[in-house]
Amino acid sequence: MNSTPISVVIAGGGTAGHIEPALAVGEALRQRHGARLTALGTQKGLERDIVPGRGVDLRLITPVPVPRKVNAELFKLPFNLIKSVLQTRKVLKEVEADVVFGTGGYVAAPAYLAAKSMGMPFYVLETNALSGIANKLGVRIGGIGLNAHRNSGMPGEVVGIPVRPGLGEDPDGSAAAAARERWNLDPERPTIVVTGGSQGAVSINTAVAGALSQLTEKYQVLHAYGKKNVAPAEAEHYTALPYIDDMAGALAVADLMVCRSGAMTVAEVTAAGVPAIYIPLPIGNGEQALNSRELVAAGAAVQILDAELTPQRLVDEVQATLGDEQRYAAMRKAAATNSAGDVANTIADHIRDMIDEASRAAHTD
Repeated sequence: MNSTPISVVIAGGGTAGHIEPALAVGEALRQRHGARLTALGTQKGLERDIVPGRGVDLRLITPVPVPRKVNAELFKLPFNLIKSVLQTRKVLKEVEADVVFGTGGYVAAPAYLAAKSMGMPFYVLETNALSGIANKLGVRIGGIGLNAHRNSGMPGEVVGIPVRPGLGEDPDGSAAAAARERWNLDPERPTIVVTGGSQGAVSINTAVAGALSQLTEKYQVLHAYGKKNVAPAEAEHYTALPYIDDMAGALAVADLMVCRSGAMTVAEVTAAGVPAIYIPLPIGNGEQALNSRELVAAGAAVQILDAELTPQRLVDEVQATLGDEQRYAAMRKAAATNSAGDVANTIADHIRDMIDEASRAAHTD
């Protein structure tokens, strides 16, 4: 570890898919290099629930969503952007930031622009198969681009997706035991963990409700149904939560994941070596289907299109996976083989080295 601590501002707000990879790199910087961390977020973003619990200082700024169509919000965009950039500059000065690390979302563009205006280095990590507007802007104005996937449409080195340190590591089974106790799970029953992402998914919830009586004949289900959705009815061998706030624990007990295929979800599930049934969110640029494409091709997962999801289709895929020991073992092996590896530490070391080189160059001049 370098003896001189650095101040890092992470910018990835709105959804867990933006927050978690930013936190993964931030936590690696803190553990390996003693970095001081500050996270940018918004009043309504999920980061208000996640970031403080990870021991990171959260500063709120005005969100800058880019409307997909011409409406009143589009005309407010320049004013909101200027306001947010000024707020971000203030934060960067207050924490004496050395570098900004962004992953897209509503706070990323202001962070990139503020860093650029202050002559501060900044990194742009694109975790989706297709890059977003904020990240494309960040690289265009001088950010150091990093990609999780090839051919994302954004220039930059392909590094994979960073996941939190230690995810999937449970050599003595203590993490799984703690999770079973917390959620009252039976250690003798295979566990299916279902999540529709940070906001939940109505189509997945509906399919689970229709399939539950068949699924719980042999298995138990831990289901995150989403804070904005109606709580499901209680049932035996079924635990329903608005949101799983300990995904590491959930992955430790999961024998099978049923989930959306957001980039971060795919990375975490694969890092933990858990087979999955992915149900891509059918909006945007179709990036969710692309996120899981390589894993499906490698045999680590299966995919059900949202339009084709029914209770019976879900039951059939679950039984085809958990009911076939040979296939299940092959899927676990494929998941472990296709894990991105130690991405967070690699990026953290790169950032530290870049800052050290810049410091040496400044002292030489």
